[in-house]
Amino acid sequence: MHWMVSIPEQAGRLRYFLRLALAPVGSQRSPVLLALHKPYGVLSQFTPEPGSKWRTLADFALPPNVYALGRLDADSEGLLLLSDEPGLNSRLLDPIHAHRREYWVQVEGEPDPAAIAALAAGGISIAGYRTLPSRVRLLDSAPAIGPRDPPIRVRKTIPDRWLSIELIEGKNRQVRRMTAVMGHPTLRLVRARIGGFELGKLAPGAWRELSPAERAEVFDSGR
Repeated sequence: MHWMVSIPEQAGRLRYFLRLALAPVGSQRSPVLLALHKPYGVLSQFTPEPGSKWRTLADFALPPNVYALGRLDADSEGLLLLSDEPGLNSRLLDPIHAHRREYWVQVEGEPDPAAIAALAAGGISIAGYRTLPSRVRLLDSAPAIGPRDPPIRVRKTIPDRWLSIELIEGKNRQVRRMTAVMGHPTLRLVRARIGGFELGKLAPGAWRELSPAERAEVFDSGR
């Protein structure tokens, strides 16, 4: 699939390539921090899994030597950060730093106030681990994102609802397991924000380098 690249996204890529071109010969290159809108069906890694049907990050013409900060499952979408700077994974992902990530979650059914409170309270058992408290709210309407390709399954007799779930941890398939325990299977999962930096209008499959101000937003824990 091919995605259109908007003017802001072109500018974000151009910022990266201009910085490389204008750097003095022999100078030490400063680290990069990139934002990618990872589409559905893409692994958060550059090498394929044996026998896997999923695509990889190698399909997106990313700069050399960058790695994904954290991961999004292949069947999840949204904001994925990449960098060539050592040590950022721990700074962003270790729960001790309480660094918040927001997910838009389309679930089957209509969660009642008790389910929302239980999700937020934490203590949900997932493979022997109990989740930390989180921030959970119902969204008034579906977020302004395009349809998924392929589309989610739809059951006409069962409603669905969008939630915002904000975590400071990231266990394996945590959000999906949390909503499943509450009786509301996840239909679609989109990471919308890391720290104070939002996915915004970055198109699926597009990436760009972050400005210094945007980098500061990423590391804003919002506590």
